[in-house]
Amino acid sequence: MVRILRAVFVVLLVVGGGVAAAQSPQAADGPVIVAQGEATVKQPADVAWVQIAVMARGAKPADARQQAALVMTSVMTTLKQSVPADALKTSGFSVQPEMEYSNNVPRVRDYVARNQIEARVDDLEKLSGVLDASVGSGATSVAGLRFDVKARSKWEREALRLAVEDATERAQAIATGANRTLGPVVRIQEQRVSGQSFMNFNTDAVRAVGGAPAQATPVAPGEIEIRGQVVLTVSIK
Repeated sequence: MVRILRAVFVVLLVVGGGVAAAQSPQAADGPVIVAQGEATVKQPADVAWVQIAVMARGAKPADARQQAALVMTSVMTTLKQSVPADALKTSGFSVQPEMEYSNNVPRVRDYVARNQIEARVDDLEKLSGVLDASVGSGATSVAGLRFDVKARSKWEREALRLAVEDATERAQAIATGANRTLGPVVRIQEQRVSGQSFMNFNTDAVRAVGGAPAQATPVAPGEIEIRGQVVLTVSIK
């Protein structure tokens, strides 16, 4: 009986030691170099989002809401001729009193309803038409236009790969300057960065006399810069 207990005790010591070793963080024995690497990948924009809003006034909240609803329905019906229904998403709605003051006495002048949607345009050849059609069908605000690339995650990984290469080359340069050689990598930490291209439009830029665009609104999507940044810690010999 004593022998069995002793054997179990030895096994527990071995297993416990293995677990502790597996959970202990990797650490460098000796000096290290910490280098930061950066890289930028440029890709043509191939998707856009734009905020389209309708604002209406009424003597009563219901009147303002109803008027805004009628106009937004017209706007969305028009947009669905260029973009799929799932590319339209409501991004804001409000009905608020508009106040005025007489002899420091406030009173409600009327009520203002605002209905806003976000439209995603996957085919940038249609973007100019979407902007013009929005205004032509009654939108009172077209703003917040932004561009991106559909395969962003793919290019983010490529930027990270290049950033690691940059960090490694920098670490090598530092080691050479110190007459040392690089050892194993101790840690690589990603530094999250983001970057998108933005353009702002308002209805004054696309509305012509009578509410219809005089000519197609020119749009230049340009390129999207996708950046990767890492911090590399490597041991030196």
